[in-house]
Amino acid sequence: MPMNQGKEWTFNTAANTYETIRPGYTDELYQTLFAYAPLDAFCSAVEIGIGGGQATLPVLKTGCMLTAVEYGDKLAQLCREKFRNYPRFSVLTGKFEDADLPDDSFDLVFSASAFHRISEEIGYLKVFRILKSGGAFARFANHPYQAKDNPVLFEEIQKAYAEYYYPYYKTEPEQSREYTEEKAAERAAIAVKYGFTETRYVLFHRVRTLSAAEYRTLISTYSDHITIEERIRERFFDAVEDTINRHGGIISLFDTIDLQLAGKP
Repeated sequence: MPMNQGKEWTFNTAANTYETIRPGYTDELYQTLFAYAPLDAFCSAVEIGIGGGQATLPVLKTGCMLTAVEYGDKLAQLCREKFRNYPRFSVLTGKFEDADLPDDSFDLVFSASAFHRISEEIGYLKVFRILKSGGAFARFANHPYQAKDNPVLFEEIQKAYAEYYYPYYKTEPEQSREYTEEKAAERAAIAVKYGFTETRYVLFHRVRTLSAAEYRTLISTYSDHITIEERIRERFFDAVEDTINRHGGIISLFDTIDLQLAGKP
């Protein structure tokens, strides 16, 4: 599928939908994160790309001071309201690349399903710069693999993509693949190039089951789906929803959540 860099604005157009339909992350992920980077009321953290706040609450519950950076003004305001009972929480509206954040100041910088939108060199160098010595960077993301348990449904959905999605972007159909441990290891190793040490990665798995209508709502929050011209997009979404309904009305998503951790010496 086309690269998603440059489509950050799309999430802002579906802020409320994004907040309600996008999944959060597993308890085991946060247990692993906090074992690597313990937080308390004396700590400060930065979240890059808060979105609808799916990854935020466990960090806030540690009592730390948390500054979020969010490009979308609607998403930023949504999270200000959502976490208004946490006085040590704030949101900067704008791109992380442009955010005025002091050097050597934060115990944790983390980003959930957002850091891939930032240029690697700019992003890693800035994270390294704003972290305290001994601070940690956590990067994690959810990678859903659709209908692994139903190959016929999977192939039928791919036909909808072949009819609408790929012709719109003028690209050849790509083979959908489940996220691998090799890919997670490759991503974790990136941090070493920018001075980080003690890098590691952990994978977590879960299965979600959605109705046809819920799945349609979910894909309506994907940036590369939002940017399809509306007339074609609605036909595309109709085809996907109708396909799921013809095959029992539900679809299972097999999620692989990868967590990469890295420390600043």
